[in-house]
Amino acid sequence: MSEKAAIISLIIHFCLMLGISVTLTAQNTIPLYPEGVPHGIMDAPQEIHTENDILWITEIRSPSIEVFTPTNKHRSKKAVIICPGGGYHGLAYDLEGTEIAKWYNSIGVTAFVLKYRMPKRHTGDFKNKIPLSDAVRAIKLVRKNADRWNIDPDQIGIMGFSAGGHLASSLGTHYDMDLFPQDDPYHQISARPDFMILIYPVISMEEAYTHKGSMQSLLGEHPSEKTQLLYSSDKQVDSNTPQAFLVHCQDDDVVDVANSIKMFQGLQEHKIPSELHIFPKGGHGFGLGITNQHIDIWPTMLERWLTQLEEK
Repeated sequence: MSEKAAIISLIIHFCLMLGISVTLTAQNTIPLYPEGVPHGIMDAPQEIHTENDILWITEIRSPSIEVFTPTNKHRSKKAVIICPGGGYHGLAYDLEGTEIAKWYNSIGVTAFVLKYRMPKRHTGDFKNKIPLSDAVRAIKLVRKNADRWNIDPDQIGIMGFSAGGHLASSLGTHYDMDLFPQDDPYHQISARPDFMILIYPVISMEEAYTHKGSMQSLLGEHPSEKTQLLYSSDKQVDSNTPQAFLVHCQDDDVVDVANSIKMFQGLQEHKIPSELHIFPKGGHGFGLGITNQHIDIWPTMLERWLTQLEEK
């Protein structure tokens, strides 16, 4: 990480700790479905925001992207859509969303924080597709409007933390899933991300490896083996899966490090260029990890990887 980026990251972190608002780079919030939310629940509770150490959002009924554009002169043409985690129950919206977006702005990258719906109040066959449909719509919306944000439509990545990592990897492996009708205004636009960034991600839905809370929220109490296989991203990798950058810690007691290892192995089997960084200590849910000496180097590694993508 450059010295400037490191300083900005620290300022963001400590301002948030002190309760000081940092909103200079937030441009606007754009609804994913201005024409009406598909598979919406009319009697769903209003969206709930809870602020303790982090901003926790639940009962999302109007999915959106929040746009963060860099202001420096050396802005990249890249963009990243960020999926915060939360076990498919809610979103750690600042820790794994807006703080990350502001860091991206500090290195010249445009960022979008995806506020996606949870499956829990939905029923029927589409229930487990609700988060993925929002991710698909988000990347299509960003790609269609690339000129508006001065980004390259062929340099749009997806990033996710924890369960958000499962959503990001699901988009990377199921970007062509049939989720919208043929007359959808975005039908002709590709939903394939150009790269994936997966931070302590849930990957597998196999009983031995999965994060059970995420699996139950997404697939229900007793999913079939076929459904578990379909939503195990490591089992869905093929030659068209985007390249990936993965970070995990061996002492993660929430999401087994085997998830990242299995995903990396799947990518390797199909010769997809990728990086996996495993740290001995660091735990789970560290976000940028600026104050965690065990893993605070990972944003620097990511910045380097993104730069290398530009050189290829």
